[in-house]
Amino acid sequence: MMHNWFTCKIRYEKTMENGMNKKVTEPYLVDALSFTEAESRIIEEMTPFFQGEFVVAGVARANYNEIFPSEEESADRWYKCKLWFITLDEKTGVEKRTAFNVLVQASDLRDAIKKLDEGMKDTLADYVIASVQETAIMDVYPYEADHDVKPEFENADRR
Repeated sequence: MMHNWFTCKIRYEKTMENGMNKKVTEPYLVDALSFTEAESRIIEEMTPFFQGEFVVAGVARANYNEIFPSEEESADRWYKCKLWFITLDEKTGVEKRTAFNVLVQASDLRDAIKKLDEGMKDTLADYVIASVQETAIMDVYPYEADHDVKPEFENADRR
């Protein structure tokens, strides 16, 4: 399934440890078909978590080809991993590199690389890890279809 990822920035007033209020902006990743749907989905997802006001400060396309989430409680960070897939042009003999971005949920850098390698183990193409860096992404919201929604044209193929 093809995903369209959008980074949605939420701006709100956060109570700090010292009791002071501070305006903060936090990024979240949302799977949506358009900028409008991404904004609508992030508002829907975030509303239960905020008692005060919050604003969607920005929505931008995110370039992730794959996402490897983790169920581990200690995996509370998201790492952007840039890979190079290496292919060889048989006619010219020239090596070609194609960039591939993966978002990995892990507890630290070592764990991110381990989970990246686990997620890529069934890949037939050769790849090289070009970079791994921690992101500020707070959470990821993939698209999930409602199970109780029936197709609009349920009997379209029957005549």
